[in-house]
Amino acid sequence: MENKDFIVKTLGTPRVKSPLLETSRNTTPQSRFVSDSDRILYNNTLENFKKCQEQGIEPISFEKAGPREKVYFEPAKTKVGIVTCGGLCPGLNNVIRSLVTNLYNRYGVTRVLGFKYGYEGLVSKYNHEVVELTPELVDYIHLSGGTILGSSRGNQDITQIVDTLEIMNINILFCIGGDGTLHGAHAIHEEVERRGLKICIAGVPKTIDNDINFVEKSFGFETAFAVANDIINSAHNEAHGAYNGIALIKLMGRDSGFIAANATLSIQEVNFVLVPEMKFDLYGPYGLLKQLRKRLEKRHHAVVVVAEGAGQYFFDENNKEIDASGNVKNKDIGIFLRDKITEEFKAKNFPFSLRYIDPSYIIRSAPANANDGKFCNILAQNAVHAAMAGHTDFVVGYWNHQFTVLPIPVAISERKKIDINGELWWSIIEATGQPESMLNPE
Repeated sequence: MENKDFIVKTLGTPRVKSPLLETSRNTTPQSRFVSDSDRILYNNTLENFKKCQEQGIEPISFEKAGPREKVYFEPAKTKVGIVTCGGLCPGLNNVIRSLVTNLYNRYGVTRVLGFKYGYEGLVSKYNHEVVELTPELVDYIHLSGGTILGSSRGNQDITQIVDTLEIMNINILFCIGGDGTLHGAHAIHEEVERRGLKICIAGVPKTIDNDINFVEKSFGFETAFAVANDIINSAHNEAHGAYNGIALIKLMGRDSGFIAANATLSIQEVNFVLVPEMKFDLYGPYGLLKQLRKRLEKRHHAVVVVAEGAGQYFFDENNKEIDASGNVKNKDIGIFLRDKITEEFKAKNFPFSLRYIDPSYIIRSAPANANDGKFCNILAQNAVHAAMAGHTDFVVGYWNHQFTVLPIPVAISERKKIDINGELWWSIIEATGQPESMLNPE
């Protein structure tokens, strides 16, 4: 990609003096404003800097997030909508609360509506309730998991969604969700643009799998692997307490195994990690079952963590199902491995005790932990800043320890995945002691 791909669209020239320039007390400092020239490097290594210097090109960079001295929308006349889509994720209520409080308290925007049950809430035929969001209503919602607005999956009629935005005079729509939600947000923006409307479409990245491209960390991810850490610790105790005890834990990770990888590194008690980015054999001298038996013969207990999208090639590719969001439904790799391990060891008269654990729904509905809560708040603040400045078709992100703003098409161009040849995966190999490869030679 080139630098031009990372230029965020705007609705027009901001001409309204930012409310953040005004302070209620002389002792209250003004906000530190950012400008279009403030950029965050994609690759901040000295090697890349020298390479760009030699070639006489500008390194790829992201727009720095933050408040602007001039805003596009006049706060007193601005009406905002918020929608949460897709699966649950820790921190959803935190983001809703922070969006509302920042709009009210920092910008003076007092008309904020919550559309219930994802994009369905913007389609009239569902007749879902529209909630008026106030600071008083959202005061304590961050203490609970889930989302007070509810959620749903599946594609909706974009023209009807934009009809609703027009009829209700919505100026800004915050779409909180992952890859599918952002695809929908971009489609809404295209229809808005086709009609010549001045409506900002803003994305807040929510994916428990942490798989959004060019976004270093998404909210809820840290809580997810922290909760998974506790579950793995208990599973390890269970396995350790039995002769040849096996704990098999299935975690989230449709296309990317970041939760499984990070939870493993956080506890250092996992012996095998299986993620969608790797291939492995079940049988043969290098296969999982042989390696698992070696581990049990040596230490008499083992912990196996598998991401839900791992090993899908073991299933019949001609028998695929599609979910409401248009994604291929994963077959249950956890149950599959449980049955294969049981079948193999019973056939070989090898004694074992296996416990299978699937905590997915417990993890994704947990309240955000302290660090995730802080991250949600700053992410939402920067989404509000960018939207009020008239940016559109954007997602607020995080890169090189800085908050950024990038075009939605860039963020959804592909899924972020673990580099099996990179540092993260090498750390996994070192932590688990599992073979670098569990594929048999061809």
